[in-house]
Amino acid sequence: MDQQKVSDLRVLADKLRIDSILSTNASKSGHPSSCASMAEIMSVLFYQEMKYKLSEPRDKSSDRFILSKGHAAPILYAAWAEAGLFPIEETLNLRKIDSDLEGHPTPRLNFIDVATGSLGQGLGVAAGMAYVGKYFDKASYRTYCVIGDGESAEGSIWEALHFAGHYKLDNLCAIFDVNRLGQSEPTSLQHDMEVYRKRMEAFGLHAIVVDGHDVEALCKAFDEASSTKGKPTAILAKTFKGFKFPNISDKDNWHGKPLGDKAEAVIESIRAQMESQTAAVNIVAPVEDAPSVDITNIRMSSPPAYKKGDLIATRVAYGTVLQKLAEGNSRVIGLDGDTKNSTYSEKIKNVSPDRYIECFIAEQNLVSIAIGVGCRGRTVPFVSTFAAFFTRAFDQLRMGAISQTNINCVGSHAGISIGEDGPSQMALEDLAMFRSIPGSTVFYPSDAVSCERSAELAANTKGICFIRTSRPATAVLYENNHVFTIGKGNLVLSHADDAMLIVGAGITLHEALKAAQDLAAAGINVAVMDPFTVKPIDQEMLIREAARCHGRVLTVEDHYPEGGLGEAVTSALAEQRNVVVKRLAVREVPRSGPPTVLLDHFGISSKAIVEAAKELATL
Repeated sequence: MDQQKVSDLRVLADKLRIDSILSTNASKSGHPSSCASMAEIMSVLFYQEMKYKLSEPRDKSSDRFILSKGHAAPILYAAWAEAGLFPIEETLNLRKIDSDLEGHPTPRLNFIDVATGSLGQGLGVAAGMAYVGKYFDKASYRTYCVIGDGESAEGSIWEALHFAGHYKLDNLCAIFDVNRLGQSEPTSLQHDMEVYRKRMEAFGLHAIVVDGHDVEALCKAFDEASSTKGKPTAILAKTFKGFKFPNISDKDNWHGKPLGDKAEAVIESIRAQMESQTAAVNIVAPVEDAPSVDITNIRMSSPPAYKKGDLIATRVAYGTVLQKLAEGNSRVIGLDGDTKNSTYSEKIKNVSPDRYIECFIAEQNLVSIAIGVGCRGRTVPFVSTFAAFFTRAFDQLRMGAISQTNINCVGSHAGISIGEDGPSQMALEDLAMFRSIPGSTVFYPSDAVSCERSAELAANTKGICFIRTSRPATAVLYENNHVFTIGKGNLVLSHADDAMLIVGAGITLHEALKAAQDLAAAGINVAVMDPFTVKPIDQEMLIREAARCHGRVLTVEDHYPEGGLGEAVTSALAEQRNVVVKRLAVREVPRSGPPTVLLDHFGISSKAIVEAAKELATL
């Protein structure tokens, strides 16, 4: 390399160190020592290796960068500022309430694709972005992810490495900042670089061990990575926490601590070692070869085509609509965790096998990949598995909400109605989990028609959407041309003299309709409501119908009582006078058995609804 360029990169690395010290000192919080270990990595990446546009940081053809070790955000902000995206003085607003330069990166900033900071998640997202670049966009842009050695203890990192190696993502470069020290003590491997190298190679990556503070060595490593074909590259950078901080470098107990009154002396020491106080910033323009993509107005290739009364499981209808949506837009894709023949997501392969991504039994990575493939509006991802298994990816979903991601999660085999498989497979917490996610939309279709329309609406809805599908076949209730709206329920049964309102969804809506027949025979007419979406729930309809039905409401759900349909209804009616809500739910850990027996045993069958309704009618 040109030695002036090498000198500039060294100087820029030190400027990034100083910027990180100043910004964390200004906020009296942050992680300057974690920034210092990766200063040369950031300098080489941003001013030598990566191709991007300052005018449009999220340009479709620009390289992608994910800072998985999100606590090092100050040096990421400094890198963009030194590149000229915004004045370097703004970095002094780090962590202030009126600044988007938060303690960990979020997409409030136009140069951040996803939020990071919950460790171990960045590489999965990066792998999803790289997958799109290689197999869908077929473009030149590369994806870079900086990972801390401490967070490499997270299993999600190894799930992502397996995925990247399996799919030969040679446009992905994972950079491990091996600075030896964790938050409270040294990492388990410390500086055993040979073990890191062997582990990376075992997962199918090209591994390069390098001195992470040697600019020339880093440049060579990134050049080698870019020319490596058929496998992703892991650059294993041996670094020191707090590098160039006198009496702090490589010493424990400095994680997450600004330098305070030591800052001035440290900065003076760094400046004294700098070859120059100024350096030329070089930004390489991207190759403009990523295709334009339109993911608006997603529609099915054909409308639902069912007969009322036909018995169709909503999980089967989901597979049908996924295929239709994929036929209607080339950027609708399906992802699954080796349950595609149970969730029926495999039907998208009828359109093209390339439109499906098998993520294997690694649900945390499954969700991270989905978030990654959805970045920058490149695809409309539908990610499916058994609803129970989404719970292990709750942190990924939580971070997805902070990331302003748009993904559609479809959980099948919900509730005790799945039968003999038993409680480990029965999702009874999923509605509570997805309802708790900010900005989420939770669909609970009760028949094939509403399931197809749920997926179509989800494809056009921002944020995280969840569609809960059922295993048993249920009768088609709606006409094929029925119009469904998010937040609007459907009154599927009513009379002029209804004694109460019964609210059910999925399996329990059908149980409620059976119960209504038995109640009518006993002289008690009831209204039955299908909420369609549990979040947002149709508060207007609930208030109106509760008042019309003498203030008596009965909810029944194939879910634990905490956080499900019953609580959603109760919350919607909480401020209404003279309304009583009686709730039927699964109130203990269930067991294996035939679905009808389980519904009876755990008190959510039509028989249980009849008994509860008769009690409520006396109030």
